[in-house]
Amino acid sequence: MWAVLIGAALIIGGLLFLLQPALRRKPSDPHLMPQGGATLEPRRQGLRFLGLSRNWPALAIIAVGALLLVFGSY
Repeated sequence: MWAVLIGAALIIGGLLFLLQPALRRKPSDPHLMPQGGATLEPRRQGLRFLGLSRNWPALAIIAVGALLLVFGSY
């Protein structure tokens, strides 16, 4: 039973660790797009935030939590 609870806590903690940059970011100010109109999208974010090199600690915590959930019930 404890393994399942610890696994669930690790998964939730890993998700919070993964989302930490987005949770700490201040709300963006609206800016004008070149095509016209206002948007809240970041100007130059790119896909760097999805990289494995930046998110491997959180993914490892989630994987350990998932293993505890799977094998903790035996």
